[in-house]
Amino acid sequence: MQTFSGLVSVLMVFVWLGGNQVSPLRPICDLRVLDHFVREARDSEVIMRGCRGGCGVMKPYLVPLTSVDFAVWEHIDVHGQAVEVWIGLSLLDQALSNAMKTVSNSPLANALDNNISNIHSLGHILHSLDLQARSTVLPDDSAPASTQTQEVSSLSELLQVQSSFLRGKVRLLLSAAPACQRQNS
Repeated sequence: MQTFSGLVSVLMVFVWLGGNQVSPLRPICDLRVLDHFVREARDSEVIMRGCRGGCGVMKPYLVPLTSVDFAVWEHIDVHGQAVEVWIGLSLLDQALSNAMKTVSNSPLANALDNNISNIHSLGHILHSLDLQARSTVLPDDSAPASTQTQEVSSLSELLQVQSSFLRGKVRLLLSAAPACQRQNS
């Protein structure tokens, strides 16, 4: 009986403190987080260049385009930009996960695993900035490449695309996120 009354007391304290409300994520606007992910992506490229065995197989990977036409990008609303970034992150996640299955070199496998984790973290950051992709259809490996994708044929190229995508479209989106603009004003 004492346990039950203790549990009720704890629950009452939570209700009194507002524990029944879910607090929203605080926006993550510090671009140093992205810079860290970019450095780790570049480190993966270095590990790949030094890899001598167990470095994966040559196969095609569908990845996002990294080139940005700034005149066009500026005229896309922020949610359209977010959809493009979400699709790109999903493609990179898929490609890196598929590549990791073919790698037996431990340092390279660890670097790829870390890159995949960073991509997931970027998804959380976009979510904290209220930049979710609403009803986005993601291409699968068998889908024909769209104008926003390209095919690369090696893990080395995949890692270069990842680094460029983070430095380009992801940086542009994060630096212009409305939640960060409100926070800085």
